[in-house]
Order: sequence, then C-alpha cells, then structure tokens
Amino acid sequence: MGFATYAEVLRNPVVRRILLLGMLIRIPLWAANVVITLHVVGHLDRSYAAAGLVSTVVAIALSVSSPWRGRRLDRAGLRATVLPSIVIGAVVWSIAPWVGYWPLILLAGVGSLFAVPSFSIIRQVLIGHVPDHHRTTVLSVDSVATELTFLVGPVLGVLAATYLPTQVALLICQLAVVLGAVALWIADPPLHSEHSDLSAGKVSRRSWLTPSVLMILLIATTSTLILTGEDLSTVAALRSWDAPTSIGWMLALWGAGSAIGGIVYGALQRHPSAALLLVGLAGTTALVALAPDGSRLWFAVLLTISGLFCAPTITATVDDLSRVVPASVRGEAMGWHGSALTLGSAVGAPIIGLGLDRGGWAWGFALAGIAGLIIALPGVALTRRGRAVAEAAPDASTQGDAQQAADAPLGI
Repeated sequence: MGFATYAEVLRNPVVRRILLLGMLIRIPLWAANVVITLHVVGHLDRSYAAAGLVSTVVAIALSVSSPWRGRRLDRAGLRATVLPSIVIGAVVWSIAPWVGYWPLILLAGVGSLFAVPSFSIIRQVLIGHVPDHHRTTVLSVDSVATELTFLVGPVLGVLAATYLPTQVALLICQLAVVLGAVALWIADPPLHSEHSDLSAGKVSRRSWLTPSVLMILLIATTSTLILTGEDLSTVAALRSWDAPTSIGWMLALWGAGSAIGGIVYGALQRHPSAALLLVGLAGTTALVALAPDGSRLWFAVLLTISGLFCAPTITATVDDLSRVVPASVRGEAMGWHGSALTLGSAVGAPIIGLGLDRGGWAWGFALAGIAGLIIALPGVALTRRGRAVAEAAPDASTQGDAQQAADAPLGI
C-alpha cells in the first residue's frame, strides 16, 4: 500500500483548489435536494409521492443534461459552459421557491437541464493534473470528499428547513450552489495539463462509445441501483424493527465504511477492475439479507462491510472510463457516466420497492445483490480476456488514439 501517495497528491495546488470548489457546490446541492422534498410536503402540503415526482423530473433532466453539458465543456471550455448555468440557475431558483407545485416542477426541470456539470469538471481537472500513476489515488480523494459532502449537506438542509421557512431555505441552498459556480467560473481551473494530447478532438462518438465503454456505464448504473437498494432496505429494516431512530447512525456507519474503502483502494499499488469490485459490492449486499431479524449489531457489521466496496466501485468506473476514451472527449464521457449513475438510482427505487413490498427488508438486499452479480460476473470474464491486450496498449486518454481505445477492453 502507498498511503504516502495521498500526501503527494494533496501537495498539488490545483488538486486542493478544485476539491475545495467541488465541496462549495456539492454541499448546498445535497442540502437543496432534501429541502425541496420538505418544501413540497410541508409548505405546498403535497404527498411524498408528489415530492418524488419532482425528484424524478430533476433526475430525468440531469440525465439529459450531463452528456450534453459535458460535450459543451469539451468544445467550448469551462467558462462558456458554466456561465449559462450561473445565469439560468440564479433566475430559476430565485422564482421557484415562491410558486405552486406544477410551476415548481417546470422550473426545477429547467434548472436541472442547465445544472453546472460539476462532476465532469472536477474529475477532468483532477485527472489532467496528476501523473497517470496517481490517477486512481486522486479519484479516491474526490470520492471520499463526495461522501463527506453527502453526509454534511442533507444535515444542513434539514437544519435550514427546520429553523427557516422552506421557501427561504430552498432559496439559500440553491443560490449557494450558484455562488459556488461563480467561484468556479472565476477560478477557471484548466481542464487539461499542458501534456494532455487533445489531437483527437474531432473523433465521432461512434469511435469511442465502444462495448468496453458501454460495459463501464452499465456497471456504474448497476452500482447505484445497488446503493439505492441498500439505502431503502436499511430504512425498511429499521422501521420494521420499530427502531427508526437508528436509521441515521446506521447509514453513517455505511458511509464511513465507504470512505474507508475509498481510502484503502486509492492506496493500493494494483487496483481491481470495476467489474470485480461490483462483485464484491453485490455479494456483500446480498449477505446483509442474512442478518438475524431484529439484530442491529449483526446488521450494522454486515452493512459496514458492504460499505467498504461502495466508493471503490464508483471510483473504479471513473478511473477505467478515463483510460479508454480520448482526453478530448472526456467531458462528454463523464457526462454519460453521470447519467448512468442517475439512471441506476431511478431504476433501482421502484425495483427494490417492489421487493420490499413483496418480501420485506431482506428481499430488498437480496434483490439488489443478485441484480449486481448478474451484471458483474460477465464483466469479470470480459476483463480477464482483455487485460493482457489493454496493459500492452497505450493509455487512450493520453495518446489520443480513439481506435486503440476501442480495441482494448480494459475499462471494466
């Protein structure tokens, strides 16, 4: 293991700045997601199903937006991409908190279509400004930072909605996202280093959207389907045991396991493929279903063990994807990755919900785990067949050879 690599990575001023900027955007973004639900249920006096419809519209809009905004990022650069997000975001979220339910859905959809492609930007900057052998480590740092913002953001959102009118809380959270985008626009961090090969700037999507890339995206989708299943099933289990007050610390343990797993994964000298990590995530998720009914201790232990695979699996999909696409289309590729993650959450909720309705909390974990294994095992087989070819081939993201990337199925 090489934990000293983290110190080397964090000494890079570009890495430190973009991680800080990422947190400035992500924390209020997670907070706003919670506040908008509380706003619909509380101030607008609608059901949780109605609040879920708002979330669905936002998810669909983000799925459309991510690759489109990522492609814009590749072609026009950071400032030209972020500026419309600043203007439209400021206008939309200055109006949305004060309107009724259906106008809110419309405005939330428009705002999400022009959302700042923060994940694409942050990952491109990180990948472009560290040596190739530090790429996995720096992506692991970003993964852990994302975990922290996901833990902090919702808590701040609940506090804001508790002590302020939800309209004001929503306005503050969303305008904080806009201010983070302004800071990003001012900083204008370079998306690529001076050594990046951007010669493949005019390659067609068909040349790099290969079976390997599609498999990586499928793994990313499956991973968030599993994570959604674990989230919903944890809530269902603790509610069925009449222990709803344990939900918060149980999910915190799960998140802590994910952060630890991400740190360890980034320090490894040789990194397992995303497909292999998905096997671990799916298998340990299914094992949670074997926890004795009502035993919070065993449930917590098994859930934490499963958490160890969460951040590494997501990180591996980003890492593998960045290595099999040319640097000149990395923004769009990361956008498709973001859409894949969103799709997994959107598909996972109703599938796991059906399992919970039919068989209880254990069925939720079992269904998520089995679904993951069905996708992961063929991916592992493909990884083994392509490993020798891929290791002998140059890195597509640094060499700019799109066809070579298409022929090397490492990215799973």
